[in-house]
Amino acid sequence: MDRKDLDIILKRGEGYKIEFKEGLSGLDREMVAFANALGGKILVGVSDDGKIKGVKISNRLKSQVQDIANNCRPRIKVLFDELGNVLVVNVQEGEDKPHECSGGFYKRVGTNSQKMTRDEIFDFFKSEGKIRFDELIELKFIHPKDFDRGKLLKFLELAGISKSTKTETVLPNLDVAEKQKGRLLFNKAGVLFFAKEPQRFIPWSVYTVALFKDLNGVDVIDRKEITGSLFEIVEQVMDFVKLYSKVAYKFTGAPKRENIYEYPFEAIREAVINSVMHKDYFEHGHNNILKFFPDRIHIENIWAKPRKFFLGRTIFRRNQLIADLFSRIHYGEKIGSGMQRMKDICKAEEAPNPRVEYTDTHFYTTFNPSRAYLKMAEKTEGKVKGKVVEKVGETGEKTREKTREKTREKIISLIKGNPKITTTKLAEKTGLSLKGIEWNIKSLKENGLLHRIGPDKGGYWEVVKKPFLIRKGRRLPK
Repeated sequence: MDRKDLDIILKRGEGYKIEFKEGLSGLDREMVAFANALGGKILVGVSDDGKIKGVKISNRLKSQVQDIANNCRPRIKVLFDELGNVLVVNVQEGEDKPHECSGGFYKRVGTNSQKMTRDEIFDFFKSEGKIRFDELIELKFIHPKDFDRGKLLKFLELAGISKSTKTETVLPNLDVAEKQKGRLLFNKAGVLFFAKEPQRFIPWSVYTVALFKDLNGVDVIDRKEITGSLFEIVEQVMDFVKLYSKVAYKFTGAPKRENIYEYPFEAIREAVINSVMHKDYFEHGHNNILKFFPDRIHIENIWAKPRKFFLGRTIFRRNQLIADLFSRIHYGEKIGSGMQRMKDICKAEEAPNPRVEYTDTHFYTTFNPSRAYLKMAEKTEGKVKGKVVEKVGETGEKTREKTREKTREKIISLIKGNPKITTTKLAEKTGLSLKGIEWNIKSLKENGLLHRIGPDKGGYWEVVKKPFLIRKGRRLPK
């Protein structure tokens, strides 16, 4: 920095990275504010209006400034420049934020240094990874009453760890519990993986999945709130995706036909894992959501954007314990390569790369149907090795309809066993949402398969003895 630079700074005045001080009073607050931001310069010997008042620069003055920096917690790194009778204190951005002085925690807001409120301090600690949700102890969790040993045994099996190890030994070794005064205390990660009912302690860890009939997401066919441990949630979300995904068949002459799936399942699975690993669990008002539209799958995840973030390579890992537990059972890796793996899977399956969008608070991943599936869907009827190849554009829809038929068959079977069964009980038995049951019953009634006798309360269902199915505009006997 030279005299020309100083003149330019004096003309511009104070800013986000520039502060004028006539003396050393309040210097610690300015240092802390700059260190908690991106660093900055403090010009000692300059008044607030940009006029040089000057100070006597000596080793003693520099030593005083250095002592002020050292007394901040953690200590702040500073360098000095001398321009005549102005001492320039170059404050470096902190490597171990947040910093504080005797007056408290400060942050830079525009041209001023402001003391942080309690909530701002808490948010700052979260953003810097000083407070991690998954490491916090859940005092309401009581071991062994709330503990599910079956989930632990399943985890150990997936991780390749001996099941004979004592629970009191293996849980602390997994960093999900610690022993205090003879009691085993679980942290939030332990609850999310090994509680009998994780959502009783962390209700917002539910994963919402929804199937839409239209492109705009207005007409819901099926919707579920998926609960359980995090690794169980991942598998249940994928079951939902596979249930409603289409499949085309390619006949190659081999004894077994080749299935061409609408979406790259493993890439979607990777995205689902990432969404539960990187979720901001401090935010209570939002579930992870997977939306299944006719032309795409959209995953929505709430997060807090890390200070250092590069798409495809996350420098800051929000939930390290959760990520480590997933890594142990080979659900993703700890090195932040999930995005690249998704791209590799999509490339191998001739699918477009997932489209990623993010803000400071949300992360979105969108998958479109694979090109391989669309190519097959465009083909017309033909013969290969003497076998008729169906018009594959209809094949995926047939597969989806076949799945729906199985669901309706199960509903009919349950009704035959109990004509007075309620829609709530049907939802429980089939695993569908109430909305999904209502949609299927409506379809059964329209197709002449089912009649309602009497009122909603006190009435019963009647299954048609010789049901018909409507296909391609024709009524065909089942």
